[in-house]
Amino acid sequence: AMEDVCAKFVSQKISKTRWRPLPAAALQPPDLFATGSWDNEDNRISIWSVGDLGNVGLNGEYQGEPQLLCDIRHNGDVMDMQFLDQERIVVASSTGTVTIFRHHQNNQTLSANQRWEKAHCHVDQDTSCGGAACTGVICNNPEIVTVGEDGRINLFRADQKDAVRSIDNADSSTLHAVTFLRTNEILTVNSIGQLKIWDLRQQRNEPSQIFSLTGDRVPLHCVDRHPNQQHIVATGGQDGMLSIWDIRQGTMPVSLLNAHEAEMWEVHFHPSNPDHLFTCSEDGSLWHWDTSTDTSEKPSFLHQGGRSTTYFSHNAINQSVVSAWLSNDPTKDRMEITNLIPNQTLSVNSLDVLGPCLVYGTDAEAIYVNRQLFA
Repeated sequence: AMEDVCAKFVSQKISKTRWRPLPAAALQPPDLFATGSWDNEDNRISIWSVGDLGNVGLNGEYQGEPQLLCDIRHNGDVMDMQFLDQERIVVASSTGTVTIFRHHQNNQTLSANQRWEKAHCHVDQDTSCGGAACTGVICNNPEIVTVGEDGRINLFRADQKDAVRSIDNADSSTLHAVTFLRTNEILTVNSIGQLKIWDLRQQRNEPSQIFSLTGDRVPLHCVDRHPNQQHIVATGGQDGMLSIWDIRQGTMPVSLLNAHEAEMWEVHFHPSNPDHLFTCSEDGSLWHWDTSTDTSEKPSFLHQGGRSTTYFSHNAINQSVVSAWLSNDPTKDRMEITNLIPNQTLSVNSLDVLGPCLVYGTDAEAIYVNRQLFA
């Protein structure tokens, strides 16, 4: 069912794609998303409307493709991006600066609302500060946490000029990504395969727990927490493996799953349907991992269009992952994995899922929207 997917060529390499969050009571699917670009002369933050799916224009042309509503120049590569609320987007730059952009819906413009210059930087001998990439940002309005190449963790509050808290040498290696575990706890992943939990209420600048991948110190690039079970965490890294962790027990992953053939750039649990998980990679693939109960009644879209679909039986995979990722419920006896883009060649850098909709962006200078993930 590749025809469910709309492509838009945007003449810039897309590093991040994010759905605008829906208001709490909203029943409709998401209608707006933001993108950020990298490795272009002129990088941009752009806001898109998903377009009018299925409407045919006067000349018979298909109007389903995303429409650009507004954009604004961004200094440096967009390394990460998160919506703070319906109108504000926090953007992490390779220059080390963190900016909040506001989307003005009345006249469809974007403006820089607030900026923390060189939130991340390398201090050299002369104590001048050269920007270090801000690699990750996570929001829990009004709080914003950023991590960077300099191993620093910052806690900002929207509308406050100075950082609420900075842990300067939180890590001696590059921090690649961060997520909230709870209101006061964050989890970071770094370039030597470690996962660390930080309690922001504690004044000491030490992690409260450290987990690590066995032996190899494979850099971890991305992390996501299960939306309902806060102890379940998924990470992905340079070797393309998907790791599932239970942070209540042990210091090693519960399961390591062979996945992509190159770096995994992002991993996302579906926010309202977390038996489904999505990963994307430098190898040009985007995988949908489905652990929901009955694979025999799966919608047929998983089997169309020459997509590769893999079934794992219990003995092929660490059994503890197969139910909603951890429990050993014997009725859940296989996981289905589908590559949603079988013949893409260039890196898929970012994806986001919300409701029935998936958006992803690539180095092929294109954004793709699938509005019928579970059709």
